Amino acid sequence: RKILEKYHDLFTLRWEGVIGNIRVPSQAEWEQLLTNCSAFLFYGMERFVSHILLNRLVAMNIPKCHLMILLDLVRSKKSYQRITKSDIHKSCLHIAIERPTETAVLLSLIGVRSVIANQWYTTLQENAERLEILSESLLSAGRTTGQTVHILQK
Repeated sequence: RKILEKYHDLFTLRWEGVIGNIRVPSQAEWEQLLTNCSAFLFYGMERFVSHILLNRLVAMNIPKCHLMILLDLVRSKKSYQRITKSDIHKSCLHIAIERPTETAVLLSLIGVRSVIANQWYTTLQENAERLEILSESLLSAGRTTGQTVHILQK
């Protein structure tokens, strides 16, 4: 919410989305947000792809999405229990596709032009810091995604 308020005057007037602690998005909402966006930000628990139906995602075509930022891979006791229950019903291949590199490849294949994503599990605080750096760099300073990723790596 702080990020939305801080950058409200720059770009966030046209932002659409769902705040997950209010409610969980439906599959239809996921699909609508993904197909109508030029940039997409996921800031949440566990693996991004675990929140949507994989068979529906792979069938999508989203070439209008220039940038997807996945600030995922945060684990809590509650999220771990949810993902464990969900993973029981998935094949090993399905779970493998939800890993960071495979997710980035999949998103590229369905049309996303650039993906910024975590490679390993992290904390909410670290993702909040990444979001602040990303927002400052991309929205205020007008840096490219490459320049922004380079700053994140430091």
